[in-house]
Amino acid sequence: MSFDALQEKILAVKNPTVAGLDPKPEYVPEHIRKAAYAAHGETLAGAAEAIWQFNKGLIDALCDIVPSVKPQSAYYERLGWRGMEVMERTIRYAKEKGMYVIADIKRGDIGSTAEAYSDGWLGATQVGEQSCTVFDADCVTLNGYMGADSVNPFLNTCKEYGKSCFVLVKTSNPGSGELQNVSAGENDTVYGLMADLIEKWGAGTEGKYGYTMAGAVAGATHPEELRQIRARMPHTFLLVPGYGAQGGTAEDVQYAFHQGGKGAIVNSSRGIICAWKKTGHNGEDYQEAARNAAIAMRDDICRFITIE
Repeated sequence: MSFDALQEKILAVKNPTVAGLDPKPEYVPEHIRKAAYAAHGETLAGAAEAIWQFNKGLIDALCDIVPSVKPQSAYYERLGWRGMEVMERTIRYAKEKGMYVIADIKRGDIGSTAEAYSDGWLGATQVGEQSCTVFDADCVTLNGYMGADSVNPFLNTCKEYGKSCFVLVKTSNPGSGELQNVSAGENDTVYGLMADLIEKWGAGTEGKYGYTMAGAVAGATHPEELRQIRARMPHTFLLVPGYGAQGGTAEDVQYAFHQGGKGAIVNSSRGIICAWKKTGHNGEDYQEAARNAAIAMRDDICRFITIE
C-alpha cells in the first residue's frame, strides 16, 4: 500500500513534511539561470534546464531529511513539452534518492479520460506488446467533485500498482468556502459530504497503518475544519497545504495527525525553495538555505506532535 510507504519514510526521518517543487524561472538563483541561458538562450529550453538543475540541487539537499517532494504540474506545463520532460526527470531523480513523490496534478475528469490520466501519472501505457511507465509518481492529487467516476479509475490503478491519491476536501485558498462550506442537509456541508465519500471510496484498501489508498487534501488555514475532518476521516491520510506563506501555523496543522504523528503530511513550497532569497547571498547558498528552512519547519511542527 502506497501510504504505508509514505508513513514509513516519515517515521524514518521523524519529519511529516513535503517540499513542494513549484519553480518559476525567477525562483532559480541567478548563477544557475545564467549557465542555462548561456547554453540554451533565453528560451523555454533554457528555462527548463535551469529548473532541472535547481530541482536536482534541492533534492540532493533535502533527500535525507524530507521524506517527500510534491512537484506541481502547472509550473512545468507552462514551459510546454520541455517542462513536462523536466517533471518526468524530477520525479525519477527524487525516487532514486529514496523520496516519495506526490504529483500535484488535481485532475478531475471521468471515464476513459480519467483512465488515460491515471495510466500516465501512476500506471503504464501499453505500446504494442510493451507496458511503458511514464511519470510513475507514487501519488497524485485529484479533484473529486465530479463524483466517483472521476476517482475510481485512479483507485483501480492504485490497487494494481501500489500507488495512492489525495482528493480535495477542504482547500486552503480564501475562496474555498464559496462551494465547500455550503450547507448540505441538516448540520452538514459540501466538504463534509466529500469527506464521507472519500472514506467510502477507499474502504477495503486499508494498509499496515490503517489508511486507505484514497487520501484527502485539507488545508491548514482552516484549523477548526481540519480538526473536524480528521475526526470524520479516521482511515484517511491527509495532505495539508497552507502552512507558512498562506498563513497556516504549526499549531494549526497538529489537528491533522493521529497519535504518534501518523496519518498526515504538511506541505511547504516557496518557504523552502525560495529560502535563499532571504539570506543575502544571491542564491549561491540555495541548497543550504532550503535545507535549513526544511529543518526549521520540521522542528516547528514537532513542537506540537511527537512522531513515533
